[in-house]
Amino acid sequence: MMDPYDDTYFMSKALEEANLAYEKGEVPIGAVIVIDNRIIARAHNLTETLNDVTAHAEMQAITAAANYLGGKYLKGCTLYVTIEPCQMCAGALYWSQISKIIFGSRDEQRGCINLNTKLHPKTKIMGGILEEQSSEILKRFFVEKRNLN
Repeated sequence: MMDPYDDTYFMSKALEEANLAYEKGEVPIGAVIVIDNRIIARAHNLTETLNDVTAHAEMQAITAAANYLGGKYLKGCTLYVTIEPCQMCAGALYWSQISKIIFGSRDEQRGCINLNTKLHPKTKIMGGILEEQSSEILKRFFVEKRNLN
């Protein structure tokens, strides 16, 4: 029997969050944090809404998950995020000791992989889940932004 709660399922939930960001005029990046096949945090970019450069989807999700768990460490948790984390988010994920990071599309310019940002030694990272959808919503957002200006 196929597991209904696979990486594609949880990434689709992160994409729902990206769509909420898109509707608010935020850069459409979404994230969910999962433990034991249960979503314990949902978040999306809120940098414009909160007027805060640190209000990335991952940062919002880390805080929500830590509050849910009652502690700062996210051992046993998996982050699903629609784009590869930036240096700031990767640094926060390092300190959270999250077990796994699964992202949709790469960010060749600002992503943690090309910038060689260190993750916690026990953290696994994997990309390419719903990559096209994750990339498409960002492209559409920036095309519309350019056409408005």
